[in-house]
Amino acid sequence: MTDDDRKSFFSTRVEESIDALYGVAVRLVGRGSEAEDLVAETVARAWSAFDSLQDRARFRPWIFRILHNCFISDYRKRSVRPVETPYVEEPDSDDLGTFLNQQPDDFLVWWSNPERAFFNGLLAEQLQSAVDALPDAFRTTVILVNVEGFTYDEAAEVLGVPAGTVRSRMKRGRTLLQKALWEQAKSAGFSAAEEQ
Repeated sequence: MTDDDRKSFFSTRVEESIDALYGVAVRLVGRGSEAEDLVAETVARAWSAFDSLQDRARFRPWIFRILHNCFISDYRKRSVRPVETPYVEEPDSDDLGTFLNQQPDDFLVWWSNPERAFFNGLLAEQLQSAVDALPDAFRTTVILVNVEGFTYDEAAEVLGVPAGTVRSRMKRGRTLLQKALWEQAKSAGFSAAEEQ
């Protein structure tokens, strides 16, 4: 593979994975700017170690393993810093109209239903809070398998553990999520039919 071919292959595969890498990074570190730094560090380390990738078809699990290792070695060891709240400028009405005109019809149906938007936001917030409360090993495994769609074998490769450990972490992580969400539902006034 020529140097140009290597660069082209790497760039293409990074572009295909960048959104997913960022999504996992946000869930791991919890802050946008730190997630960006984690992804940047991951891509830099991946490029410097690119020649060590034996099977080019395994690029995605390989780069996610680098992300996980960067998280473990660099970000988890840092002391906790205050959360930064970035300033977000509200779009003016012309920008909002342009935005809505560019969306597919099914988005516009969702957008025009305020009840659905409210409940989607509420449920997403509760689910995110429950996922964030999981211990690191379970949270990372649940994110890789349930959110990013990795197989158990690919997640095992990313995390550097046996596939059986991934299965165990998934079972325990899902149990913890179920318990946390059930407690949130009970505190919101929902109860099972048999408890009524």
